[in-house]
Amino acid sequence: MKKGYLILESGELFPGVYVGRQEPVMGEVVFNTSMTGYQEIMTDPSYAGQLMTFCYPLIGNYGINTADSEHEKIQMQGAIFSNLCQTPSHYKSVQTVDQWLKESGIPGLAGVDTRAVVKAVRKSGTMKAAISGTPDAGTVDWSLPLPLNTVSRVSTSSIKTYEGVGPHIVLIDYGYKKSMLNALLAEGCKVTVVPYNTSSQTVDSLRPDGVMLSNGPGDPQQLSSQFGDLKKITSHYPTLGICLGHQLIALAYGAKTGKLLFGHRGANHPVREVETGKVWITSQNHSYVVEKSSINEQIFAVTYLNVNDGSVEGLKHCSLPIETVQFHPEAHPGPDDTHPVFQRFIATIKQSKGEVIHAVTY
Repeated sequence: MKKGYLILESGELFPGVYVGRQEPVMGEVVFNTSMTGYQEIMTDPSYAGQLMTFCYPLIGNYGINTADSEHEKIQMQGAIFSNLCQTPSHYKSVQTVDQWLKESGIPGLAGVDTRAVVKAVRKSGTMKAAISGTPDAGTVDWSLPLPLNTVSRVSTSSIKTYEGVGPHIVLIDYGYKKSMLNALLAEGCKVTVVPYNTSSQTVDSLRPDGVMLSNGPGDPQQLSSQFGDLKKITSHYPTLGICLGHQLIALAYGAKTGKLLFGHRGANHPVREVETGKVWITSQNHSYVVEKSSINEQIFAVTYLNVNDGSVEGLKHCSLPIETVQFHPEAHPGPDDTHPVFQRFIATIKQSKGEVIHAVTY
């Protein structure tokens, strides 16, 4: 097996062995604390441009199947593992993680001290890192920028409609997960997926009952050219923003975003509902957050707060039917505590149309 190395921009070096494509690559090093769901994590478009470190010490034990991918291909730059299983056991398994990485052209490292990597990232924050065949940090050109325009890389380039008998939802694709679409279809919705840069005029022409802004990768400020259209769209239709979509709505209405030291990535993040005090366990994957001090309380009320660090996890417009959440209510992988967020969104749409609805409760 060919030796490989994870080199952090801080100078720290972590040896391992190559898996997947045996080529050097650079990205932003991050980590995920989930114990299961590695296939869903590896196909989450929100990881575009990143080197993902799995905290759980054993990955690949149930192989890769044909049903659980959240996107048609792996979008992350590379993956870092402690123990990567080469002999998976599951009746749905069709290949190993190593085989899948090779087939996808994605580099990875196994046999890495992932605990030490996580400690380094928690101490210094997310940073540039490289997977390399040599331990010499001098061979890495740290002046190269991290991958830019990642949303344009993962978003659809065409409009596609999935039929249903319920409300018509336009899903703006910044890198949506398949389970997000499935959650809407399971509620009977007709869903039209549109590119991230779709204009308000095009959205109007589709005559939706509501609009959803999806998750996605990168800094939301890179989409500043879309803020004007997003404000027009959200002011005309009941809207739900998830993760990056939550941040974009906040920015469109004048709030600010900032970057966390090492982000929230995992399936067990506790979130407190401000109105009730209830705590929900959520799935999350993001570096950026809406800065609480920047929120105009005449426009938005904070609906959820992160229990661990107090960061903003949700907003509700004071007069318009707009709700946002920083976490993933579709939660694959992860808990289903907050799935009713979708049901509440659909109930809001029906109410705006004058339909009689029953209250949605958790």
